[in-house]
Amino acid sequence: MQEHILRRMGFGASPDDLAFFADFTPAQLIDELLNYAEAPAGVDALIGHPAHASVTVRGTFSPDTVINDARQRWLFRMIHTRQPLQEKMALFWHQHFATAYSKVAGTFGSIHATKMMDAVRQPNGTRGQIQLFRDMATGNFRDLLIEVAKDPAMLVWLDGRTNTRTRPQENFARELMELFTTGIGHYTEADVQAAARVFTGWNLELVVVNNRTDEVNSYYRSIYNPAQHDTDAKTFTFAIYPDGGRTIPARSSAQGGQDGIDLIEALARHPATADRLARRLYAFFINDVDAPDEGLIRQVAEAYRTSGTYSIHAMLRRLLHSPQFLSSTHVYQRYSWPVEYVVRAVKETGWRGFSVDAAITPLVNMGQSLYEPPDVNGWATGPRWFSTSSMLARLNFASTLATNQRANLVRDAQPFRSSPERVLEHLLSRYQTPGFSSDGYSALHDYLRSGIRWTGTDAQLNTKVPGAVRLLLGSAEYQFV
Repeated sequence: MQEHILRRMGFGASPDDLAFFADFTPAQLIDELLNYAEAPAGVDALIGHPAHASVTVRGTFSPDTVINDARQRWLFRMIHTRQPLQEKMALFWHQHFATAYSKVAGTFGSIHATKMMDAVRQPNGTRGQIQLFRDMATGNFRDLLIEVAKDPAMLVWLDGRTNTRTRPQENFARELMELFTTGIGHYTEADVQAAARVFTGWNLELVVVNNRTDEVNSYYRSIYNPAQHDTDAKTFTFAIYPDGGRTIPARSSAQGGQDGIDLIEALARHPATADRLARRLYAFFINDVDAPDEGLIRQVAEAYRTSGTYSIHAMLRRLLHSPQFLSSTHVYQRYSWPVEYVVRAVKETGWRGFSVDAAITPLVNMGQSLYEPPDVNGWATGPRWFSTSSMLARLNFASTLATNQRANLVRDAQPFRSSPERVLEHLLSRYQTPGFSSDGYSALHDYLRSGIRWTGTDAQLNTKVPGAVRLLLGSAEYQFV
């Protein structure tokens, strides 16, 4: 059960992870991962240490300003962090608040775009969007919405930087309701127009550090520009205030920033928001193969509503301590996202001498480039991850990884070299799957026996073990978490 919990609340488990958590009960392990602030942090300091996966450096490694380096850092974090749920939730929010680097870079250049997407820290406490998601991963959803509305990458992505009183911009207003909170069916076009006026003046400004205007020494931050705010009242078709009032009153331009806070508070409080978040978390942590458990979704939504703080942590606690989370019915009932597949394969196979840069292009071919969701809806998940070309990309990555890790794979298989059956038993123990059909097992077995009489020599192990790992990682069974 430890493997199941670590796959769902993180990205799988290395042999060392399994040894470390071996004496934890399921409930203890869930709490350990859920309350991750108490676990050791500082994973970035491990980059470059030989006992860990490596990165490919082109000049100076600069993940706060070079997007490919940022991708390498995030993959490294997923592999080595002692706080896996934090990175898992950052990935969840990256999908929920889908924002693409390419548009930001096309507007302000690659360095500013990388800073906006995932700079860990900049002057005056500014941070990139993914770091924002890490910092607020399991906190107050209303507060997260407020920070997202002010996030520089989001202000570029959904055009908030151009939202002015004479030309209200509707993109963020629409997605705030359609994608980030209540969903379709709970607002009207008139609400979108009113919400656009609410956020007029929520814009961007360039900050120059030490009088240096180059991209490295300057950054963008959000501002509220009173001169660009529509001060008139805004009326909605749904309640904005707890007393049922639907109109945000006229305010002075100096006080107009409160309009956005009032609207976000209303949307965070709306019952449809709790339900929508509960469904997304259920699919992400429990099951996206079968129809959802409506009773559990109601309980998770209720945990959000009764927390008093719009608490994602409360939702996760109810979800992850439910009988459904640990039920065998839901084990391996989630389709693996490409980045989950890659990180899990690395954790289970090994990483000595492996650069995470080798996964960047394969992830693109699998259909998921970090910091580059295809549109505001994010990636098409579930079975839509899979096509002939994306499965070929997974198989090719499996081959690259198994070849790279040949030495440790062969070393670990040597105690089982007496027969192909024992080697296969060892590999199926190392790489957890929902189980192979008799045909699937026979195919792996036949591969190990094919060609020459089995003698278990070093030469046979050097050929057969990495080949079997490639087939296993590329199997249909391994694509579920």
